[in-house]
Amino acid sequence: MGLIHRDGLEPENHHIVLLPIMSREGRPQSTTGYGPMSKGLFSLKSLIHNFRGPRNARLPETRPISQEQLVAEVKGIYAGLAMVESKCIEVDNAQSSTKDTSPSLNPDQWQALIALHRTLLYEHHDFFLASQHPSASPALRRLASKYAMPARMWRYGIHSFLELLRHRLPASLEYMLTFIYLAYSMMALLYETVPTFEDSWIECLGDLGRYRMAIEDDNTKDREVWTSVSRHWYSKASDKAPTTGRMYHHLAILARPNALQQLFYYTKSLCVPNPFSSARESIMTLFDPHLNGTQTQLKKKTQLKKIDAAFIRAHGVLFSGKSNHLLAPSVNEFVNNLDGHIAKQGSESDTKEWLENSQYIAIVLGCALLEYGSESNAIMMAIKTSRTEEAESTEEGAQAKKEEEADRVPVDPKIFIPNQRFLDALDFVVRTHKVVFRRFKDPNVNPYLHVTLSFLYHMSHFPTAMGYIEEAIPWKLISLMLNEHLKSCSVDRIESEDFPRSNDETPRPLPEDFAQRGLLWVEKYYPEDFFTSKPDDDERYFERASMTVDRQERCLWLGYCLATPGKWLTYDKSTRQFGVPPQYNVEIPGLEADAPTQLEPGPRTNLENSAHAAAVQALSSIQLLRALATWLRPVLPDLTNAAHRNVRGRRRPTDRAVARSAMCCPIESTGQCASEAMSPYVVRDPDLYGVPRPTTKRPNWC
Repeated sequence: MGLIHRDGLEPENHHIVLLPIMSREGRPQSTTGYGPMSKGLFSLKSLIHNFRGPRNARLPETRPISQEQLVAEVKGIYAGLAMVESKCIEVDNAQSSTKDTSPSLNPDQWQALIALHRTLLYEHHDFFLASQHPSASPALRRLASKYAMPARMWRYGIHSFLELLRHRLPASLEYMLTFIYLAYSMMALLYETVPTFEDSWIECLGDLGRYRMAIEDDNTKDREVWTSVSRHWYSKASDKAPTTGRMYHHLAILARPNALQQLFYYTKSLCVPNPFSSARESIMTLFDPHLNGTQTQLKKKTQLKKIDAAFIRAHGVLFSGKSNHLLAPSVNEFVNNLDGHIAKQGSESDTKEWLENSQYIAIVLGCALLEYGSESNAIMMAIKTSRTEEAESTEEGAQAKKEEEADRVPVDPKIFIPNQRFLDALDFVVRTHKVVFRRFKDPNVNPYLHVTLSFLYHMSHFPTAMGYIEEAIPWKLISLMLNEHLKSCSVDRIESEDFPRSNDETPRPLPEDFAQRGLLWVEKYYPEDFFTSKPDDDERYFERASMTVDRQERCLWLGYCLATPGKWLTYDKSTRQFGVPPQYNVEIPGLEADAPTQLEPGPRTNLENSAHAAAVQALSSIQLLRALATWLRPVLPDLTNAAHRNVRGRRRPTDRAVARSAMCCPIESTGQCASEAMSPYVVRDPDLYGVPRPTTKRPNWC
């Protein structure tokens, strides 16, 4: 078969035009009812029957289609398609150029335009059915891709006419609704019958749903329904192409009025291997109200919390470089209120909201370190240079490079000098890390920890990139969080180079796995078959109780991988404890007394205090042993050694005193002993997630 050129086919050769049998509403009634408008070489009933397979209803006998007949049919359909397409282009351009001066169209004219574009859609449908028929040769099947038929169908058959209708609103509202329903039905039909171009149909269905959502102003319920429909198709498209930023840009538009989710999708669309550059303009529609408007005006327009508004405003300054005077106040407002905001998550709905928002915050902060995908970013340039060197190396050179990996001197990080925007972003990120990672007993911050560790794990593969941030990361706080997880997790799947998997055969991704899928820093993290399951949109972000253990194991595995080189974290397999190298073993004010790795007893108290002595004497030896067995089983050897230490100016404490000092410790900031301080005890309340709380009431076991 020769090439089909648009100008090389004569209209008179188009002897068959097939249209779907229409229902009363003027839409395709089914995927099987088609009839010829004129007689030709053969009927396409056999084509459709062979293409879709028999139905329950009896169909007339069919005869096989020869390759010559199929080629002739495709030529005839294409000739008519090209003729109708040129007419649609002519009419749409004429109406668009005179939209401000020409009078409004009357109903008959609108109906004629709808009929013209409907005919073009039907011509495309027939072309796809014929060219993708099972009997078609490979060359015939490739024609649709070669001549970009899906893109032409959307551009000339749907999009240009929708834009014409949109610019004529509100007078064209009724006709726009009619055409959207018509186009949506046709795309759904093609989605079922022509799976070869499934990706194109999915995106078109999402776009049509977004058009329908955008023009709905009166009925809030309908708007929500079409928003959900459009989000469903875009999510499906992003699952099929997770590294394409265009889908995340569209999801950001649908995320309104959730500004934090919008920021997440916009930044993600810029920080994937195939970024969507137009998102740099769209994201300013989110930032401008926060940078230009007052807090009172912003609160009237949105129901955004102050802490979320401060977070978005800070990123608006970092992204745009405008209103730099707002950066420090915004960062301070967010960081200073973050701990209290996390602690207030009391109800189930509040906790669910924070679990979702925490992963958004962590991902956006990671994007900020990449300067939102900027090519001039120091980390991006360092990673790009490293990949270029790897690609240029030969197989022999790669083997030699692997042998010299331990002795290789990393590239000086100063080769790419970070700009001030990167330094400001790093300061913002580190201050947020220090607030969140202090809550090492709070399981609700684990999604944030997981995303952060996955980012650091990727950076660890690029020494030059890691060199920009490693000295600022609070590694000791991370080690404390990991040690807290070790208390309730098995290390069987942790001390391994293999990605930890659940016992189920089908992988169960965590909510944050779906959120950060496709980002630049997870390309070496997930196994290839990890996202084989395809849960619904609502189900994928549903937090199950079993996910707590899975998330802890994942964090511990990432910590183990980061500890393997011994540069940032350390891991002792004998004690199964994480630590840090000496340069990162810094004192953290206000945290040492409650840190999970601090197993030494607190300062000795004066046992001559009568109340204390009476309470200690009241404990029998059996009660003491039970208390030690219940509370201090993992650290009995350390406590025994500590009990025999001599402290100048104090009596050698008894075993009971050692046990009591491990249960409660005096407030170090007062400089007083426990008997003299007004509030001498800091109770370790698990509900406070590790935050010390002074109290004047002594525990009943003292």
